[in-house]
Amino acid sequence: MNLNQVTLPVNDMDISTQFYRDLGFTQIVDTPHYARFECPEGDSTFSLSLENSNIQCGTVIYFEHEQLDAWVDDLKIKGFHFEQEPTDQSYLWREAILHDPSGHKIKLYWAGESRINPPWRVEKRS
Repeated sequence: MNLNQVTLPVNDMDISTQFYRDLGFTQIVDTPHYARFECPEGDSTFSLSLENSNIQCGTVIYFEHEQLDAWVDDLKIKGFHFEQEPTDQSYLWREAILHDPSGHKIKLYWAGESRINPPWRVEKRS
């Protein structure tokens, strides 16, 4: 099994698609109500779906980059505003936090080996 994609609801498709292209993603589907993006590395994708109602943003989306601090610096030059600068966390990840135009929390991070193999890893399968 593999995760195909996550779809985020958005209030304004034009503003949202520009935001994610400015973050560095390649837009591969463009319609008035749906957009899909390809990550710069690997084969992961995510999409946006236009919603006409209030959006409750409970999901956090994570994008990993080995050169996290340099990436954040580049984004700040482009005008991105961060709620949290790159910070080392107790769970061995380094994270920066910002929000997209629809209010979704985004964590830009680097975890290295700890992403998949933290010291407290357990393996439970059915």
